Amino acid sequence: MSPPAKTPPAKDRGTVLAEERTEYALERTRAAAERTLMAWIRTTLSMIGFGFTIFKFFEYLQESEKAFFRRPKAPGHLGLSLVILGVLMLILAIWQHWVFIKRLRERSGQKMPLSLALVAALFVTLVGLLALVNLLFRVGGV
Repeated sequence: MSPPAKTPPAKDRGTVLAEERTEYALERTRAAAERTLMAWIRTTLSMIGFGFTIFKFFEYLQESEKAFFRRPKAPGHLGLSLVILGVLMLILAIWQHWVFIKRLRERSGQKMPLSLALVAALFVTLVGLLALVNLLFRVGGV
């Protein structure tokens, strides 16, 4: 005959409350990381869009010969630089978010839900890369 199975001791109220608080703190930390990545998306999307617009606007002015520039390539270089900077910064923000969530997952021992901000950031990166290809190689309809 085997000895009777020991039931784990009942948790006191303080332990239960501490575990709940830890769970909520983990969720708040993950949500803060999501908000930070979304802020990066907004910032870099503005940079990419503004750079693309500057490039295309001054390209139009030069082609229509409505304006004369002492350095005709300078506005295009500024626009191209903004697009490149926006894409690179978003790639770095994605990497930073990925590393942070990975560390959070390891420390908590819990599985994290799919990051919708990360999915959005990947799509915006793709759009930025397509804009960059358009500017560099004149590919696309714009």
